[in-house]
This record gives sequence, C-alpha cells and structure tokens, in this order.
Amino acid sequence: MSVKGDVCDCDVIHEEIVANVKSQMLSDTTMIAASDFLKAIGDPTRVKMLWALGVSEMCVCDLAYLLNMTKSAISHQLRTLKAANLVKFRKDGKVVYYSLVDDHVNIILKQSLSHITE
Repeated sequence: MSVKGDVCDCDVIHEEIVANVKSQMLSDTTMIAASDFLKAIGDPTRVKMLWALGVSEMCVCDLAYLLNMTKSAISHQLRTLKAANLVKFRKDGKVVYYSLVDDHVNIILKQSLSHITE
C-alpha cells in the first residue's frame, strides 16, 4: 500500500473556487513580467548588489571592492538589473552612481528576508 500524503487522490473539480481564482488571475503578459523580475533577483550576487544599493548609491568600483569582484563582472550584473528596471544611474563627472529605482525593491528584499528568517 502506498501513501500519497500531499497528493490529491480525487477527480472532483471545485467549480466555485476555480471560477473565483480564474477571475483574479493576471494576464500572461503580467505573469511573464513577474517571472522575469524574479529571475533578475534570483541570483545571489544580484541580491547582494541590490541590498548594498538599498543602503547607499554606489559606483561600479565601490560595488566591485565591496563584493570582491571585477568591475566587468559588476557591470554585467548591473546591466541585468537595469534591464529589469531595478536600478538606475546618475552621472557625476566621470563617476556613474547606481541606486535602486524605488523603495519597492528594498521592501521586496526585506520582506523576503523576513519570510526566510521566521
């Protein structure tokens, strides 16, 4: 005899529940955008970078030094974060400073950490 535990062993469709959830589902375009967002933050290096930029804006040199990485590697990761609309930059002479696009990114990181540490 096999025990399935967490697997539903019935063929009943709960139509009201399905209809309710279906009415609240987001469009495929929105779901793809959400998936792309999660992919962008789904890398430990990028999470570290976002966390650091949540504390202070920083240039590539600062991030490279902080994370013990090359400027090239940092720049590559910043391109990914910029493409996902998570970071922005400003120029001050020859120096380019990066920061979070808005506080939502910081909130998401802090909520994520709150969830995994509870």
